[in-house]
Amino acid sequence: MTDQTGKPNDSEQDAATDAAQNVVDDVTSYEYSGDKDRIEHKLDEGLDQAGVELDSAEKKRVVQDIDALKDDEGAGTPDVERARPKE
Repeated sequence: MTDQTGKPNDSEQDAATDAAQNVVDDVTSYEYSGDKDRIEHKLDEGLDQAGVELDSAEKKRVVQDIDALKDDEGAGTPDVERARPKE
């Protein structure tokens, strides 16, 4: 449940971060060879379907990290540091 300030509690925060990580894993697997716009579009689609969101800096970092896999496939899937339930 959200607290009285409307912020998600720890379990909601953890669930949102896990859901966002699943989306990032999928996008990384299937879209890393696409251009940044496609990666971002697919990321937005997946996050929307999962009902979670990343702040703009986190989303930008994740898109850049996925895009960088074109040059270094061994780098692995980016880790989501923090996501939140979509408002």
